[in-house]
Amino acid sequence: MAENQNTAPAQEENGPQFAIQRIYLKDASLEMPHAPQIFLLQDAPEISIQVDVEQTKLADAEDLFEVVVRGTVTAKSKANGQEQTVFLVECKKAGIFFIHNIPQEHLPMILGITCPAAIYPYLRSNVSDLLTRAGMPPVYMGEIDFQAMFAQRVQQEAMQAQAAQAAEANTVNGTGTAQ
Repeated sequence: MAENQNTAPAQEENGPQFAIQRIYLKDASLEMPHAPQIFLLQDAPEISIQVDVEQTKLADAEDLFEVVVRGTVTAKSKANGQEQTVFLVECKKAGIFFIHNIPQEHLPMILGITCPAAIYPYLRSNVSDLLTRAGMPPVYMGEIDFQAMFAQRVQQEAMQAQAAQAAEANTVNGTGTAQ
């Protein structure tokens, strides 16, 4: 019986492990270049939302990765016939993740789908809170399908690699046949 208890933790250590170590606000900025005049505008501004994901392996730790989800929200409105920025919010929410004994082919999916999905609700909350505290109405940042976003990024990278190979093949063929 004692033998079974000793081997169980060893088996768990060798199995796949995933854990959130910390989620934190890495950076946040708010710009309202035309305040206080923007508070007098009657028209609803046009809102643009962009979300990006970056990941890096932490150099000083073997199984730790940082994933950063950056949200940029821009509101523009027309005043006196000119487009003006009502506000610009950029927020970077990050997480440190422990990922151990995960097959290498699955690692990009975990870093590009699972980790951002864990961070994103915190990012949305930070952006909404920042805007509310600045006197602006909160902006609802809808749900994001990180799996579709990941698939799109993989497809773009494959197309870029294919284009680079074609350009390299044309260069080799061009120099080989030119006289």
